[in-house]
Amino acid sequence: MDPAVLILLGSFLIMLVIRIPIAFALGLSSMFTAFYVGLSPMVIVQQMVSGINSFSLMAIPFFIIAGEIMGKGGISDRLIKFSNVMIGWMRGGLAMVNILASMFFGGISGSSVADVSSIGSIMIPMMEKAGYDKDYSINVTITSSVQGIIIPPSHNMIIYSLAAGGGISVARLFLAGIVPGVLLGVALMILSHHIAVKRDYPREKTVSLKESLIIVRDSILGLLTAVIIIGGVTTGIFTATESAAVAAVYAFILTFFVYRDIKLIKLIDILKNSLSTIAMVVAIIATSSSFAWMMSYLQVPRMITNTLLGISENPIIILLLVNLVLLLLGMIMDMAPLILIATPILLPVVTSVGMNPITFGVVMMLNLGVGLLTPPVGSTLFVGCSIGGAPIEDIAKSLMPFYMVLVIMVLLLTFVPEITLFLPRLLMGI
Repeated sequence: MDPAVLILLGSFLIMLVIRIPIAFALGLSSMFTAFYVGLSPMVIVQQMVSGINSFSLMAIPFFIIAGEIMGKGGISDRLIKFSNVMIGWMRGGLAMVNILASMFFGGISGSSVADVSSIGSIMIPMMEKAGYDKDYSINVTITSSVQGIIIPPSHNMIIYSLAAGGGISVARLFLAGIVPGVLLGVALMILSHHIAVKRDYPREKTVSLKESLIIVRDSILGLLTAVIIIGGVTTGIFTATESAAVAAVYAFILTFFVYRDIKLIKLIDILKNSLSTIAMVVAIIATSSSFAWMMSYLQVPRMITNTLLGISENPIIILLLVNLVLLLLGMIMDMAPLILIATPILLPVVTSVGMNPITFGVVMMLNLGVGLLTPPVGSTLFVGCSIGGAPIEDIAKSLMPFYMVLVIMVLLLTFVPEITLFLPRLLMGI
């Protein structure tokens, strides 16, 4: 292997092991390699600036702010009550409510961690109080949060579109995630119900018709956020970036002037939290761009493509290998930098065997979503265990049935592409 490639990848992995923040690890490893090959360090700086100099990225801060406002402003509580009206009467009803609420909230926040932080902080203690085992409560919460990564609006889809060269429509990617997200929710409900019946978990009390109508009325405005975003983008009324801005303004008005569950002064804390998240995301995107450029300069994507295609000419084997690579990488790296680094490498491989880039985007999101639930990096796993007060190693072991559902979904989306392409083809054409 080229010594420069060893320096780039080796220094990055070493810094990950010694717990240097990933943005610094990406930037420093790029700098070290640039010095070795005789490039000016200004080239790396230019690539970092170029990586964040994109109009499409403006959508990410707005989506983060909208999700933060709605997470803190009582929307999650209303969505839980709405979900309870729909399916709380089933055996293990709170688990079903948890999954359905995550599906709805994922369509608002677009973030797995935000989902667990808001829905989980309510549902995990509620489920334990109702007699559900702690491991089951956490498992249901964190696995259902993966829906937020593929159900629109997903800011990770925007990052993928950018990493793919900007030629893939964000609107089509949003549409492609809807059916898989719903199917994942249904699959998790089936598994959760099976476990609930086996463990004899309770049913929830039936809500009266009058109370149900009040809950639906209170919840419908929050659910309209996703409708506004998806409808506006797919009909061409506004772009993904404009839809994010509309979502942020709508969330602000709804939270502080319609629901009024929190005081306007809390907006300062919300903006501080949002700024912290935005700064982290932008730093990772910038340094990931320089790292990806350096890999391209060293022809790493071509080497990996040739290696994978050299193993087998069978498309099934190649796609299985790509999924395995993504699953393994998702265990050791955060999602945003991994999308930026892996997309230029793996997209040519999958397209060479006939996979649609839109399908690959959804498959990548789900693969990396599984990584959020696995140690050592799994941020969603850490947040869920922190809220539930359980050791990570215990929860990771009890997650095995849920891991199986997620892996089956990955394979289903990989080899039945119509699941992802049906809505984009129907509404926008491909």
